[in-house]
Amino acid sequence: MFQAAAWLVATFYSWINSYAIAIGLVAVAIMLLITPLTLKSTKGMLEMQRLQPEMKKLQNQHKGDRQKLNEEMMKLYQEHKVNPLASCLPLLAQMPVFFIMFRVLQGLTSKTSKTDASFDPDYISESSELYSSLKGAFKMDSFGLDLAISPAKALADNFATGLWYVLLVVAMAGLFFVQQKMIASRSASPTMSEMQAKIMQYMPVAFALFQVFLPTSLVFYYMTQAIVRIIQQYYITRRFYGHDESIGRQAQAASQTARDMASETDKKSDKSSKKDLDGPPSAPIVSKRVTPPKNRPTPSGRPNRPTPPGKNRSGSVRRDKSGEK
Repeated sequence: MFQAAAWLVATFYSWINSYAIAIGLVAVAIMLLITPLTLKSTKGMLEMQRLQPEMKKLQNQHKGDRQKLNEEMMKLYQEHKVNPLASCLPLLAQMPVFFIMFRVLQGLTSKTSKTDASFDPDYISESSELYSSLKGAFKMDSFGLDLAISPAKALADNFATGLWYVLLVVAMAGLFFVQQKMIASRSASPTMSEMQAKIMQYMPVAFALFQVFLPTSLVFYYMTQAIVRIIQQYYITRRFYGHDESIGRQAQAASQTARDMASETDKKSDKSSKKDLDGPPSAPIVSKRVTPPKNRPTPSGRPNRPTPPGKNRSGSVRRDKSGEK
């Protein structure tokens, strides 16, 4: 796989004789290969959104029975011929491509040894023009930038020159933001909060900032991919959201219905929980006190004085000096 990707870079370089453009063309070719999968997954995701009201009904009906809920969900998917994992396919396809291109672009500028800083390219044929141009070189210059070093290293070596590398990363972050903004303007999930939507929107921008520590060749690669994705998202918007009866518009309406249902369910749940907390009105407490209250007269009208312990009434009889009563 590494040799196939490196062969593609070498082929484009033999046509253009520019490292940056050759890497960009590889990014375009990979995106074109993934585009049919992206369109299919987008359609599957919209079909899932159209089923959200029915899914919400099933969740309310089988709230306490997880097994029955899963069975009914599977029946719903089969009835409408929907694959719930379809939206994950482009991501799964791009993950190995990310690692392959990372290794290949690093391998193009691999060093001969620790003492010799010249390049000894990996994965490409020694008979290719790309190998001949990089073998024994110390830089991978294109458009005045060295693609072999990272923007962070370029900034550390020369601040003025490194600013151009940083501006390249900033431009890539801006492209990522525009792409994610296009996606966020169409999609709406009944279970996603506003904070989660913001995180999803700014996460690609944070990913772009990490490119400061990666080779500049990868920055060119992802920047080109971001441009292709923006064009791709524009096409998806025109195709799936072009008119009122389109699948995208139906999915948006279904998402709104599901949000309303979720809100209504939450209100009912709050009311029922409030009733449970209030409970039935409590009956008045009746005292079952038997002994007379303290400092209250007894029924005979005499005060209720407690008898000292260890004594009886005979103790109060007067005794004479002789001890007789």
